[in-house]
Amino acid sequence: MKKILVLGGAHIDRRGMIETETAMGASNPGAWMEEAGGGGFNAARNLSRLGFQVRLIAPRGGDANGAAVAAAAHDAGVEDTPFTFLDRRTPSYTAIMERDGNLVIAIADMDLYRLFTPRRLRVRAVREAIMGCDVILCDANLPEDTLSAIGVAARVCGKPLAAIAISPAKVVRLKAALPDIDMLFMNEAEARALTGQTVEDASDWPRHLAALGLRGGVITSGARQVVAFSERETAVLRPPLIEAVRDVTGAGDAMASGYLAATLRKEPPSQALRWGAAAAAITVQSPSATAHELNPQTLDTMLALVPSAEMV
Repeated sequence: MKKILVLGGAHIDRRGMIETETAMGASNPGAWMEEAGGGGFNAARNLSRLGFQVRLIAPRGGDANGAAVAAAAHDAGVEDTPFTFLDRRTPSYTAIMERDGNLVIAIADMDLYRLFTPRRLRVRAVREAIMGCDVILCDANLPEDTLSAIGVAARVCGKPLAAIAISPAKVVRLKAALPDIDMLFMNEAEARALTGQTVEDASDWPRHLAALGLRGGVITSGARQVVAFSERETAVLRPPLIEAVRDVTGAGDAMASGYLAATLRKEPPSQALRWGAAAAAITVQSPSATAHELNPQTLDTMLALVPSAEMV
């Protein structure tokens, strides 16, 4: 069984869903949901459900929210080995969603992640985890110098490194580490923030990203065209149309999970892109940021609805 080490965000997600047409600057009827989340953590749970051995290392506070994250990790079969700061609160992400599942606005209270400094990577247990895994996955919730240090550690140990962009504001933290990253998962807004470019054709993104030293990645654009590239090929796919979208939260993390799962099974980018699209399609039909029903069988079923990727 392949071993995946996840270094990144694991916190509490709070999402308010507006039930009617959104009225800005006014009270809106709706419902509130709270669950464990975070880019790295969402991917960790997805990958565990897809049959991989996953270890998570993330900062956490010594509060009830931290206990909720630990319980969610246990339920998903993730090996949870956090850095716990008993006198701090666990990070949180609070979002307001429109009734169609799209984001209105969000607040990220992530101050604790600053304490995941590069020296934490020198802890013996972390060094051993890096040496013992088959691939490392990090996310841009961590500080820039820590992400650069993870890139160096992956290169020195000869481990593939994947990363999740998280947001346009945070993806720039990965810029110095790009030459050490094998797969970066992002959306178009994050690609623009990273490159300073705007493109009309999604297949142009690989050229701009490769100019920064990135060897491979996936760029999504909601329900529109998604592009994946490696040093050898570029593939473009239009995701299947999903009528019953409940919540788009976690869709990008699911795309990363499916794509990485396929890559670990030696699939090329064109096929890995289909796996990612299938995982994302399952996730957007779930009220949670990770779909409990995601497993190898449901992924295979959804794959039948995903068209072939086109090579460009």
